[in-house]
Amino acid sequence: MSLAGQLYHLQQIDLELQKKQQEFREVENQLSDDKAMVATESKRTSQSEQLEDVRRKQKNAEWELEDLQEKVKQINSKLYSGTTKDAKELVNLEKEVKSLKSQIKTKEDVLLGLMSQVEELEAKLKTTAEELEQLKREWQQRQETFGPKKSELEITLAKLKRDRDELMQQIDREALNTYERLRLTREEAVVKVEKGRCLGCHVVVPTSQWQKVKAGNLIHCNNCGRIFYLE
Repeated sequence: MSLAGQLYHLQQIDLELQKKQQEFREVENQLSDDKAMVATESKRTSQSEQLEDVRRKQKNAEWELEDLQEKVKQINSKLYSGTTKDAKELVNLEKEVKSLKSQIKTKEDVLLGLMSQVEELEAKLKTTAEELEQLKREWQQRQETFGPKKSELEITLAKLKRDRDELMQQIDREALNTYERLRLTREEAVVKVEKGRCLGCHVVVPTSQWQKVKAGNLIHCNNCGRIFYLE
């Protein structure tokens, strides 16, 4: 194989490496992309904590309401049992009942609001939990789909790298440096010559260069600087 042929073959390996490395990165992204799942898990935790907090407030409100109702019951017992005869005390007891009933009304309104919050939060938490389960199923499906693909790509990449290393050992160091330098600015450093034209820039190749390429010399295009390769 000519020197240009070796460089062209190296370039084919490099282009395939680039392609497979890009595929590998995309597969890894698919396997590791759990942002939506993590965000939804965090959302569920936050909603669960919020729900528990409102439930505690509801329970406390229920206890406070029960205490108020029990106080009203006890005072009414005094009022209507006939045991309290003092008129002033009776008036004070009636005022206290009135105040307690006002507090009960306020507490009942608070309790209704808390019950409504609990109901709303339970609905949101249920929806979030369902979303999370769906995301977990999708994540598992990705593991099953892309896990084997990752393994296949790892094998392919390892072979391409071995082939590249072996080929590089056979290529002249100066020519290899030229190739690497051209690859920094161009996707293809080595291009074919077909029908007398450079397939890199499509400029007609002078006859003198054409003959040198045929003879196996390492020739660059006068226009684009790429290395010519003739099959």
